[in-house]
Amino acid sequence: MADRETIIDNRGSGVGIIAGIVLVAVLVIGFFVFFNNNGGGSRTVDVDVPAVTVDVKPDGQ
Repeated sequence: MADRETIIDNRGSGVGIIAGIVLVAVLVIGFFVFFNNNGGGSRTVDVDVPAVTVDVKPDGQ
């Protein structure tokens, strides 16, 4: 049976995690700045609501 040795190298993994977090933060900030601020100011939304009629019968009170 052959002798085998497992070597685990953890060097550099912290830098990759920090770079990934910074990249995600930049993407989220860019999304809010560029896509949610088209023209600035307040926006209005036109919503068409169909008319509703209700048959109401007075009860004599």
